[in-house]
Amino acid sequence: MSRTALVTGGTRGIGLAISKGLKAAGYAVAANYGGNDEAAKACEQETGVKCYKFDVSDYDAVGAGIAAIEAELGPIDIVVNNAGITWDGPFHKMSLEQWQKVIAVDLDSAFNVTRQVWEGMRERGFGRVINISSINGQKGQFGQVNYSAAKAGLIGFTKALAQEGAKKGITVNVVCPGYIDTEMVRAVPEKVLESIIATVPVGRLGKAEEIASMCAYLASEDAAFITGATMTVNGAQYIAS
Repeated sequence: MSRTALVTGGTRGIGLAISKGLKAAGYAVAANYGGNDEAAKACEQETGVKCYKFDVSDYDAVGAGIAAIEAELGPIDIVVNNAGITWDGPFHKMSLEQWQKVIAVDLDSAFNVTRQVWEGMRERGFGRVINISSINGQKGQFGQVNYSAAKAGLIGFTKALAQEGAKKGITVNVVCPGYIDTEMVRAVPEKVLESIIATVPVGRLGKAEEIASMCAYLASEDAAFITGATMTVNGAQYIAS
């Protein structure tokens, strides 16, 4: 039976790779996006994945978006909470808006989306929740107190929710990418990028498809006994104990 997957922030970068990977695995995929209509159009044309525009930081907007997806594609069985933004700055200069916006998009969105599909997953006895955190949610990063806090919060969210979903056939896991070869990372000045790659033992940036493959596995029936796990995909740049 075909299952439906929702990928937030699913039209660009890592999210686009995840959308493609889940579609290739046979799922009906809905890719959410917040504002870039051009990227969404390109995603639909390239992949055939249906794209839905709504603000994941707004609970009511998420509810309307999920209703539209389920009306077209059926109940959502798999959620990949990938949407995220950065708004960097040293803490002594960080504004309340910088803090609140990043927390809202990167952390609150996981509640906004997951809460509104959770009861359906419980009733059907199946669900997959995959949260996309970051290496910087594990180790922290200068100038990213807001982002690191949000991404660390996703790890705690995962560990607690996994315990609640386990007996209902719902797994909840978190993937922590390192530095991945995306448009955003490639925009970093060349010397800075070289210094980053020098700290990665495998000697390269990760590929978005490598994150997508991990998500496709965690979404599968084969991963039914994996829940509450933190999957670190960073080329040994940071090894959590």
